[in-house]
Amino acid sequence: MDTPDLEIQLKTLPNQPGVYQYYDKEGTIIYVGKAKNLKKRVSSYFTKTHENGKTRVLVKKIANIKHIVVETETDALLLENNLIKKHKPRYNVLLKDDKSYPWICIKKERFPRVFSTRRVFKGSGEYFGPYTSGKTVHTLLDLIRGLYSLRTCNFNLSQEKVEAGKYKVCLEYHLGNCKGPCEGLETEAEYNENIKAIKEILKGNFKDSLQQFKKQMKDYAANMQFEEAQKIKEKVEVLENYQAKSTIVNPKISNVDVFSIMSDESYGYVNFLQLSYGSIIRSHTLEIKKKLDEKDKELLELAITEIRQRFNSNSKEIYVPFKVDLGEEVKVTVPKLGDKKHILDLSLRNAKYYRMERFKQDKIVDPDRHANRIMAQMKADLRLLEEPRHIECFDNSNIQGTHPVAACVVFKNGKPSKKDYRHFNIKTVEGPDDFASMEEVVYRRYKRLVEENQPLPQLIIIDGGKGQLSSALKSLDALELRGKIAIIGIAKRLEELFYPNDPIPLYLDKKSETLKIIQQLRNEAHRFGIEHHRNKRSKTALNTELETIPGVGEKTVLELLRHFKSAKRVANAKLDELEAVVGVSRAEKVYNYYHEK
Repeated sequence: MDTPDLEIQLKTLPNQPGVYQYYDKEGTIIYVGKAKNLKKRVSSYFTKTHENGKTRVLVKKIANIKHIVVETETDALLLENNLIKKHKPRYNVLLKDDKSYPWICIKKERFPRVFSTRRVFKGSGEYFGPYTSGKTVHTLLDLIRGLYSLRTCNFNLSQEKVEAGKYKVCLEYHLGNCKGPCEGLETEAEYNENIKAIKEILKGNFKDSLQQFKKQMKDYAANMQFEEAQKIKEKVEVLENYQAKSTIVNPKISNVDVFSIMSDESYGYVNFLQLSYGSIIRSHTLEIKKKLDEKDKELLELAITEIRQRFNSNSKEIYVPFKVDLGEEVKVTVPKLGDKKHILDLSLRNAKYYRMERFKQDKIVDPDRHANRIMAQMKADLRLLEEPRHIECFDNSNIQGTHPVAACVVFKNGKPSKKDYRHFNIKTVEGPDDFASMEEVVYRRYKRLVEENQPLPQLIIIDGGKGQLSSALKSLDALELRGKIAIIGIAKRLEELFYPNDPIPLYLDKKSETLKIIQQLRNEAHRFGIEHHRNKRSKTALNTELETIPGVGEKTVLELLRHFKSAKRVANAKLDELEAVVGVSRAEKVYNYYHEK
């Protein structure tokens, strides 16, 4: 598909954190930046005059914008770092090497040390990070050392050397910061339990540690050891207040391609994330137009083959949301938990945002395509025989049982057609009876359309559950329209959709466009009905007292209100002012009524 104009791209950017990439007309990446809010940040380049000459030149050269949505600002910072090092864009500062950010290493050894480093040596230990600042690392290490007793020496604590008494405990032991594994005063099993808990904290999982500390705190308190209990309480508070690190990068995930898919009735959107040594180095979303109602599995297999060829990817493993057949050379993984699942979810979010942006662009550039897609989606979601190009929705309003009215709103091609909206004053029903009122207005509406030979809707939506739907069906039966117009009821509480003669409701995805349009119809019908109801009540309140004056009719009331603008002004008017409007006889009746009162 052709790249949309810059103006349209700017209008449809998401208000999410992420990384943006600017390309020139040759398709070369010229700048990478991060943003707390992609839409605001990118738009700012085009909406203000820049003092810096290079920035003005950069803006002139921008021909296309791409972006990757992430979860947090930290993620955006790390991803920006990776992309700048990968592409070395002309207008970005140069980043020298992978020493840019610190990591936390749990050394692969007996009684493992935990320390910060800016170098990652594969196989030397387990690495967590990278972190965006050294301060974060020091805070986290202080937290860990405050919670758990760990050694800080760099001795080789092999079993033989410890048993031979080669080492002596140091000052850290006497200060209570280390339990003396160098003299065999702490077992390897005890130490490794602490290391296991530290790994969970570094992954952002504090649940087990919190439970353990809370149990210790209660035990100390039960034994009257309140000072120890207070120390544990402080540790619990530190843990609960600490914000876990970002997990966008995991060095274990190396040389992997990640694919996810979102689809609708007409198109599939496949997102591709390329990972190298745990870092995202590329994101791309491919849009595929469906021809024969292809399934997601077919589309994904086709897209994976195309994207891997296009980007010359030789990764031996891919992460996907479901099993695909790609031959024996590629390992296919379907992540269910942990960092692998997190990276797959991130890919899916990017596919969703790309799809949403295309919809917004379609609304601006090609409204017909947008309407066609929405109609096809509604037809499929609601199990209709034809596309609901013309929808009508009914709602009753009888607040506190007074002035029962009803509203009918009309949508054409998924959009409100306000000139076709209609109000109904309930004529044949006494008191607040929603079922009978619905039966009356549906009958009146379609009797008139049939008599005037006007087009009937493809879909009727009744705001209410089974009872309201049954009432509307009676009217369609009376007019011999049952089967000619699809009709459904929507219950207010759980967004249940009821169909005639089907006791089991249909539940649509809460985020589906079909449900959003139905909700919009219902809300519009409710608003339109309430508005009419309010107007009717206010007119009644104004007119009631004037109409109760003996010898004063509707015509006199209208003349008085037209001149004096309100009932209060009529009550306060002088006799000669009233005579000038309605004559001597009627003026005296009105004047005497208020002044005798």
